[in-house]
Amino acid sequence: MQRSRTSEKSVKRLVLIDDHPIMRHGLAQLVRAEDGLDVVGEAGSAREGLEVVGRLKPDLAVIDLTLPDKNGLELVKDIRALHPTTQCLVLSMHDETLYGERALRAGARGYVMKEEAADNLVTAIHKVISGGLYISESLNARMLEQVTGSSRSKATGMDALTDRELEILALIGKGVATKVIAAQLSISARTVEAHRAHIKEKLSMTDGSALVRYAVQWVENQTKV
Repeated sequence: MQRSRTSEKSVKRLVLIDDHPIMRHGLAQLVRAEDGLDVVGEAGSAREGLEVVGRLKPDLAVIDLTLPDKNGLELVKDIRALHPTTQCLVLSMHDETLYGERALRAGARGYVMKEEAADNLVTAIHKVISGGLYISESLNARMLEQVTGSSRSKATGMDALTDRELEILALIGKGVATKVIAAQLSISARTVEAHRAHIKEKLSMTDGSALVRYAVQWVENQTKV
């Protein structure tokens, strides 16, 4: 009996936060096929994810960036602030060159592209749970270049956008109105407009319609798997 309890304690408990049930099902099967790992909870939104993490207190939360109610980066920040014993691993279809470093700055311990999940997710989970950091070789090289100063130039274009500006750009690209964006992000419409102005400036745009066209095209490109 004592041996059984010890075995149960050695199993690492995971929560999957992704708005696609089929994706969660596939990920759960992948994780449960690995000895020592189990999926104890799932969520389809940031609100549900934060509730599930608070209730189950898992070792690791695997988080998608595209959630219906809040950007996954903000969820990572919330989990790390409210439940610091739960580590976060981002699993996303979005390009790591734009989101990888942002995810790490938010508090995630790793970033895996969904297209590489079958090959790399379990490895990433083990590394993060054991206290390590998981990123691709290309992202690691890019970050090292920045640290050593070989590419220490001022951020421009999309790289210059803050996490909140990137979130608003995505919502603009999805056709969400300013007032709705404000309500969804719990900020004022004036603040949204200020963010729009900053985005236009950083992307060297003076026309609001040009920003909308750019945002729509960018969202379409991001959703191509």
